[in-house]
Amino acid sequence: MADAVAARLVTTLAAPLDRARNTADAPELLHWPDAAPGAGDGRPADGRRLLVQRGDTELIAVDPGDPDAAPVRFPAPWPRRFGTCAVAPRGDLAVFAGVHAVRAVDPTGAVRWEVRHGCWDGSCRTLHSAYEEYAADHRHLYADSGSAVFSADGALVWAHIRGPVAASGPDPEALDEWLIIDAADGRVLGRAETETVAAGSHHVPHPDPARMGLSVGEGQDGVPLRWGRWDGEQLSVEQFCNDERILTGVSPSGDRFVTVTHYEETLGTHRIDDGSVLSELATEHAVPRHPEADPDDRDADETLWDYECGFLDEETLIAGTAERDAEYGEQRHWLVSTAGAELRVAAQVAYPFPISGAPTVLGDGTWYTVSDSGDAVHVWSR
Repeated sequence: MADAVAARLVTTLAAPLDRARNTADAPELLHWPDAAPGAGDGRPADGRRLLVQRGDTELIAVDPGDPDAAPVRFPAPWPRRFGTCAVAPRGDLAVFAGVHAVRAVDPTGAVRWEVRHGCWDGSCRTLHSAYEEYAADHRHLYADSGSAVFSADGALVWAHIRGPVAASGPDPEALDEWLIIDAADGRVLGRAETETVAAGSHHVPHPDPARMGLSVGEGQDGVPLRWGRWDGEQLSVEQFCNDERILTGVSPSGDRFVTVTHYEETLGTHRIDDGSVLSELATEHAVPRHPEADPDDRDADETLWDYECGFLDEETLIAGTAERDAEYGEQRHWLVSTAGAELRVAAQVAYPFPISGAPTVLGDGTWYTVSDSGDAVHVWSR
């Protein structure tokens, strides 16, 4: 049995939107690593955090470090089910990655820029010019999606889109593309094919604004993992892990990344330069069966990692088995040591009250969980 380490509640942040009527997503606490010195345009994010929540008609950003600051509200160009969104580190610009375009909006609702691209509905070959063209089309309700994120210094937007961009014209054979966009004016600075057919994706920022991780979900077909590098003129893309691992986090130094296998049985740490596996940890023999499970339930012998985990510091990961645990009772999180030749479970995290879902690291040794009802974010430390 692993030792227990007590979690200390640092703060609780109330969700800015009411979820009672199911008109908003659960809140997220966005964070950006300190930008590498001299990288990008020299505007460091300084580890800033923003509490953000997406509603059907707006995206709200709150600076948790300034209790007197008013929430910043970005009018949404389309309902939340039609894509994903991101906010700049300074909270002055939001990017909505939708079915037909990546659109940047300021708090007044003004469109700063827009990059139109191929439709994420797999059966549609139209280069739409507006959301209203497919708003009433049942097929587009279930379109696939890409994602977009700001670099650590806020100077670039990395966007995973369905090709082609509108300027290139229709191309029925176009694959997914990765774009580097100037956050100030929307110019496409670089582009590359990802050689994926995504159902969805998410980005994992690197401390260096010129580097970015991309994890793509293709359903049962695999989970391609890509690393991008922008040298100021060209976007180069590397393919790691044979489409079998989901990228979940980067170490504070930027030297390593962590993954979870597609079927959730194994964690892995990898060298950032070539993706090679440094060490692995399967739940089998490392995570005990749930103590509240029926002794005769043989399925409880199989524990699985959550699809989200990350580095608390250079030598410690925090990972959960919460999704699987929820079938039996208390949801559990684990501290995993990366010191030595192999990963090992160092301790179970002991919380003062029941938690819900996977832990999300915040880059400074703290992490957060979202309440079961989705009305609050709890920030924790050891």
